[in-house]
Amino acid sequence: MKLSIITINYNNREGLRKTIESVVNQTYRNFEYIIIDGGSTDGSVEVIKEYADRISYWVSEPDNGIYNAMNKGVLAANGKYIQFLNSGDSLLTLNIIEEIIGHLKDADILFAKMRFSDTKEIVSCPETITMRTLYERSLPHPSAYITRELLLKFPYDETLRIVSDWKFWIQSIIFNNASYQIMPQTIVDFDTVGISGTNKALVAKEREFVLHDLLPNRILNDYFHLQHGEGYQENTYDKLFIEIGKRKYHCIIYSATIFIMKFIALFKKSARFIHQFPWCDNR
Repeated sequence: MKLSIITINYNNREGLRKTIESVVNQTYRNFEYIIIDGGSTDGSVEVIKEYADRISYWVSEPDNGIYNAMNKGVLAANGKYIQFLNSGDSLLTLNIIEEIIGHLKDADILFAKMRFSDTKEIVSCPETITMRTLYERSLPHPSAYITRELLLKFPYDETLRIVSDWKFWIQSIIFNNASYQIMPQTIVDFDTVGISGTNKALVAKEREFVLHDLLPNRILNDYFHLQHGEGYQENTYDKLFIEIGKRKYHCIIYSATIFIMKFIALFKKSARFIHQFPWCDNR
Protein backbone atom coordinates (compact mmCIF):
# COMPACT_ATOMS: atom_id res chain seq x y z
CA MET A 1 0.00 0.00 0.00
CA LYS A 2 1.32 3.44 -0.96
CA LEU A 3 -0.41 5.79 1.52
CA SER A 4 -1.62 5.83 5.13
CA ILE A 5 -3.50 8.87 6.47
CA ILE A 6 -3.42 9.21 10.26
CA THR A 7 -5.75 11.39 12.34
CA ILE A 8 -4.96 12.21 15.96
CA ASN A 9 -7.90 13.30 18.10
CA TYR A 10 -8.74 14.18 21.66
CA ASN A 11 -12.14 15.64 22.63
CA ASN A 12 -12.67 17.41 19.31
CA ARG A 13 -15.83 15.69 18.10
CA GLU A 14 -16.94 18.22 15.49
CA GLY A 15 -13.44 18.78 14.17
CA LEU A 16 -13.00 15.02 13.92
CA ARG A 17 -16.20 14.63 11.91
CA LYS A 18 -15.02 17.32 9.46
CA THR A 19 -11.68 15.57 9.04
CA ILE A 20 -13.20 12.11 8.56
CA GLU A 21 -15.67 13.40 5.96
CA SER A 22 -12.85 14.93 3.91
CA VAL A 23 -10.93 11.64 3.93
CA VAL A 24 -13.50 8.86 3.51
CA ASN A 25 -15.28 10.61 0.63
CA GLN A 26 -12.17 10.87 -1.55
CA THR A 27 -12.57 9.67 -5.13
CA TYR A 28 -9.36 7.66 -4.79
CA ARG A 29 -9.92 4.88 -2.26
CA ASN A 30 -6.81 2.69 -2.26
CA PHE A 31 -5.26 4.08 0.91
CA GLU A 32 -5.29 3.27 4.61
CA TYR A 33 -7.07 5.48 7.13
CA ILE A 34 -6.09 5.32 10.81
CA ILE A 35 -7.52 7.22 13.79
CA ILE A 36 -5.70 7.40 17.12
CA ASP A 37 -7.99 8.84 19.79
CA GLY A 38 -6.64 9.73 23.22
CA GLY A 39 -9.58 8.39 25.21
CA SER A 40 -12.04 11.17 24.37
CA THR A 41 -15.13 11.68 26.53
CA ASP A 42 -17.01 14.17 24.31
CA GLY A 43 -18.67 11.74 21.90
CA SER A 44 -15.70 11.45 19.53
CA VAL A 45 -15.76 7.65 19.79
CA GLU A 46 -19.39 7.58 18.66
CA VAL A 47 -18.40 9.66 15.62
CA ILE A 48 -15.62 7.19 14.80
CA LYS A 49 -18.05 4.28 15.07
CA GLU A 50 -20.36 5.95 12.53
CA TYR A 51 -17.60 5.63 9.93
CA ALA A 52 -16.00 2.44 11.21
CA ASP A 53 -16.59 0.52 7.98
CA ARG A 54 -14.44 3.09 6.11
CA ILE A 55 -11.66 3.30 8.70
CA SER A 56 -8.83 0.78 8.43
CA TYR A 57 -7.85 0.89 12.08
CA TRP A 58 -8.82 2.96 15.11
CA VAL A 59 -8.20 2.94 18.83
CA SER A 60 -9.39 5.07 21.73
CA GLU A 61 -7.20 4.94 24.81
CA PRO A 62 -5.28 7.36 27.03
CA ASP A 63 -1.91 8.43 25.64
CA ASN A 64 1.02 10.59 26.67
CA GLY A 65 0.30 13.50 24.35
CA ILE A 66 0.02 14.17 20.65
CA TYR A 67 3.49 12.93 19.70
CA ASN A 68 2.99 9.68 21.57
CA ALA A 69 -0.24 9.25 19.61
CA MET A 70 1.53 10.04 16.32
CA ASN A 71 4.23 7.46 17.02
CA LYS A 72 1.50 4.91 17.77
CA GLY A 73 -0.10 5.74 14.45
CA VAL A 74 3.18 5.21 12.58
CA LEU A 75 3.60 1.78 14.19
CA ALA A 76 0.06 0.81 13.18
CA ALA A 77 0.45 2.02 9.57
CA ASN A 78 1.30 -0.13 6.55
CA GLY A 79 1.67 2.51 3.84
CA LYS A 80 4.98 3.53 2.29
CA TYR A 81 4.04 7.18 2.86
CA ILE A 82 2.23 8.72 5.83
CA GLN A 83 0.22 11.93 6.08
CA PHE A 84 -0.89 13.34 9.44
CA LEU A 85 -4.27 15.00 9.13
CA ASN A 86 -5.31 15.73 12.69
CA SER A 87 -8.85 16.44 13.86
CA GLY A 88 -10.05 19.82 12.61
CA ASP A 89 -7.83 19.72 9.52
CA SER A 90 -9.35 18.67 6.22
CA LEU A 91 -8.40 17.77 2.67
CA LEU A 92 -9.38 20.70 0.43
CA THR A 93 -11.09 18.74 -2.33
CA LEU A 94 -12.54 15.25 -2.69
CA ASN A 95 -10.16 14.34 -5.52
CA ILE A 96 -6.94 15.67 -4.01
CA ILE A 97 -5.46 12.24 -3.21
CA GLU A 98 -6.15 11.18 -6.79
CA GLU A 99 -4.05 14.19 -7.91
CA ILE A 100 -1.23 13.48 -5.46
CA ILE A 101 -0.89 9.70 -5.43
CA GLY A 102 1.11 9.49 -8.66
CA HIS A 103 3.82 11.72 -7.18
CA LEU A 104 4.51 9.39 -4.24
CA LYS A 105 7.48 7.57 -5.72
CA ASP A 106 11.09 7.99 -4.61
CA ALA A 107 11.54 11.06 -2.38
CA ASP A 108 11.67 10.61 1.39
CA ILE A 109 9.32 13.57 1.88
CA LEU A 110 6.87 15.33 -0.42
CA PHE A 111 5.68 18.81 0.51
CA ALA A 112 2.48 20.33 -0.84
CA LYS A 113 0.86 23.61 0.25
CA MET A 114 -1.62 24.14 3.05
CA ARG A 115 -4.13 26.89 3.79
CA PHE A 116 -4.84 28.43 7.19
CA SER A 117 -8.52 28.01 8.03
CA ASP A 118 -8.96 31.49 9.53
CA THR A 119 -6.92 33.82 7.30
CA LYS A 120 -6.95 31.64 4.15
CA GLU A 121 -3.22 32.32 3.84
CA ILE A 122 -1.39 29.74 1.71
CA VAL A 123 1.76 28.27 3.24
CA SER A 124 4.31 26.58 1.01
CA CYS A 125 7.70 24.96 1.45
CA PRO A 126 10.81 26.64 -0.02
CA GLU A 127 12.62 24.91 -2.85
CA THR A 128 15.81 24.73 -0.78
CA ILE A 129 15.65 23.80 2.91
CA THR A 130 18.63 24.74 5.08
CA MET A 131 19.21 25.19 8.80
CA ARG A 132 18.53 28.88 8.28
CA THR A 133 15.13 27.95 6.81
CA LEU A 134 14.27 26.08 9.99
CA TYR A 135 15.71 28.85 12.16
CA GLU A 136 13.23 31.25 10.59
CA ARG A 137 10.19 28.95 10.32
CA SER A 138 8.85 25.44 10.43
CA LEU A 139 7.55 23.42 7.48
CA PRO A 140 3.91 22.61 6.63
CA HIS A 141 3.54 19.29 8.43
CA PRO A 142 -0.16 18.50 7.61
CA SER A 143 0.53 18.79 3.87
CA ALA A 144 3.66 16.62 3.97
CA TYR A 145 3.90 12.99 2.90
CA ILE A 146 6.70 11.26 4.80
CA THR A 147 7.98 7.72 4.32
CA ARG A 148 7.18 5.39 7.20
CA GLU A 149 10.80 4.27 7.12
CA LEU A 150 11.99 7.80 7.91
CA LEU A 151 9.43 8.21 10.70
CA LEU A 152 10.57 4.95 12.27
CA LYS A 153 14.19 6.08 12.06
CA PHE A 154 13.43 9.44 13.71
CA PRO A 155 10.35 8.97 15.91
CA TYR A 156 8.73 12.08 17.35
CA ASP A 157 10.27 13.22 20.64
CA GLU A 158 7.50 12.58 23.18
CA THR A 159 9.10 14.81 25.82
CA LEU A 160 8.12 17.85 23.71
CA ARG A 161 4.60 19.28 23.58
CA ILE A 162 4.73 21.39 20.41
CA VAL A 163 7.92 21.37 18.33
CA SER A 164 8.73 17.68 17.92
CA ASP A 165 7.87 17.92 14.22
CA TRP A 166 10.36 20.82 13.92
CA LYS A 167 12.98 18.61 15.58
CA PHE A 168 12.09 15.84 13.12
CA TRP A 169 12.78 18.16 10.15
CA ILE A 170 16.21 19.03 11.54
CA GLN A 171 17.09 15.40 12.21
CA SER A 172 15.83 14.03 8.89
CA ILE A 173 16.58 16.79 6.36
CA ILE A 174 19.54 18.67 7.87
CA PHE A 175 21.41 15.86 9.63
CA ASN A 176 20.31 12.84 7.57
CA ASN A 177 20.06 14.56 4.16
CA ALA A 178 16.58 13.14 3.50
CA SER A 179 15.42 13.77 -0.06
CA TYR A 180 12.35 15.91 -0.64
CA GLN A 181 10.12 17.05 -3.47
CA ILE A 182 7.98 20.19 -3.67
CA MET A 183 4.50 19.98 -5.19
CA PRO A 184 2.45 23.00 -6.30
CA GLN A 185 -0.96 21.80 -5.07
CA THR A 186 -2.70 23.24 -2.03
CA ILE A 187 -4.12 20.16 -0.37
CA VAL A 188 -5.01 20.85 3.28
CA ASP A 189 -7.16 23.33 5.18
CA PHE A 190 -5.27 23.67 8.47
CA ASP A 191 -7.27 24.25 11.66
CA THR A 192 -5.44 27.10 13.41
CA VAL A 193 -7.14 26.52 16.76
CA GLY A 194 -4.50 24.61 18.70
CA ILE A 195 -1.64 24.75 21.15
CA SER A 196 1.12 25.35 18.60
CA GLY A 197 -0.75 28.34 17.19
CA THR A 198 -1.41 30.02 20.53
CA ASN A 199 1.51 29.35 22.90
CA LYS A 200 4.43 31.19 21.33
CA ALA A 201 6.40 31.27 24.57
CA LEU A 202 6.37 27.48 24.85
CA VAL A 203 7.33 27.14 21.19
CA ALA A 204 10.38 29.36 21.76
CA LYS A 205 11.36 27.49 24.92
CA GLU A 206 11.09 24.06 23.29
CA ARG A 207 12.96 25.15 20.18
CA GLU A 208 15.81 26.40 22.33
CA PHE A 209 15.90 23.06 24.14
CA VAL A 210 15.98 21.17 20.82
CA LEU A 211 18.90 23.25 19.57
CA HIS A 212 20.85 22.63 22.75
CA ASP A 213 20.05 18.94 22.42
CA LEU A 214 21.07 18.56 18.76
CA LEU A 215 23.70 21.11 17.82
CA PRO A 216 27.43 20.96 18.56
CA ASN A 217 28.70 23.83 20.68
CA ARG A 218 30.32 25.78 17.84
CA ILE A 219 27.21 25.67 15.69
CA LEU A 220 25.13 26.54 18.74
CA ASN A 221 27.25 29.66 19.25
CA ASP A 222 26.55 30.67 15.63
CA TYR A 223 22.84 30.27 16.33
CA PHE A 224 23.07 32.57 19.34
CA HIS A 225 24.96 35.13 17.24
CA LEU A 226 22.15 35.02 14.69
CA GLN A 227 19.54 35.32 17.40
CA HIS A 228 21.17 38.02 19.53
CA GLY A 229 23.34 39.91 17.05
CA GLU A 230 27.05 40.37 16.54
CA GLY A 231 27.56 41.72 20.07
CA TYR A 232 26.67 38.36 21.59
CA GLN A 233 29.09 36.95 24.15
CA GLU A 234 28.64 33.41 25.44
CA ASN A 235 27.61 33.59 29.08
CA THR A 236 27.54 31.18 31.99
CA TYR A 237 23.90 30.28 31.36
CA ASP A 238 24.59 29.29 27.73
CA LYS A 239 27.45 27.04 28.83
CA LEU A 240 25.19 25.55 31.51
CA PHE A 241 22.49 24.72 28.94
CA ILE A 242 25.02 22.97 26.72
CA GLU A 243 26.15 20.82 29.65
CA ILE A 244 22.55 20.07 30.65
CA GLY A 245 21.89 18.74 27.14
CA LYS A 246 24.47 16.02 27.73
CA ARG A 247 22.85 14.73 30.93
CA LYS A 248 20.23 12.08 31.59
CA TYR A 249 16.72 13.47 32.11
CA HIS A 250 17.95 16.66 30.45
CA CYS A 251 14.46 17.86 29.48
CA ILE A 252 13.30 17.88 33.11
CA ILE A 253 16.56 19.44 34.32
CA TYR A 254 16.36 22.07 31.58
CA SER A 255 12.81 23.09 32.53
CA ALA A 256 13.73 23.24 36.23
CA THR A 257 16.78 25.36 35.42
CA ILE A 258 14.69 27.81 33.39
CA PHE A 259 12.28 28.15 36.32
CA ILE A 260 15.08 28.71 38.83
CA MET A 261 16.76 31.29 36.58
CA LYS A 262 13.52 33.24 36.24
CA PHE A 263 12.97 33.10 40.00
CA ILE A 264 16.50 34.37 40.66
CA ALA A 265 16.07 37.18 38.12
CA LEU A 266 12.77 38.20 39.76
CA PHE A 267 14.39 38.06 43.21
CA LYS A 268 17.29 40.25 42.08
CA LYS A 269 14.89 42.71 40.49
CA SER A 270 12.87 42.93 43.72
CA ALA A 271 16.04 43.35 45.80
CA ARG A 272 17.22 46.20 43.57
CA PHE A 273 13.82 47.85 43.86
CA ILE A 274 13.81 47.70 47.66
CA HIS A 275 17.38 48.97 47.78
CA GLN A 276 16.42 51.91 45.59
CA PHE A 277 13.12 52.56 47.36
CA PRO A 278 13.57 51.32 50.95
CA TRP A 279 10.21 52.71 52.10
CA CYS A 280 8.53 49.94 50.06
CA ASP A 281 9.97 47.30 52.41
CA ASN A 282 7.29 46.59 55.03
CA ARG A 283 9.46 44.42 57.28
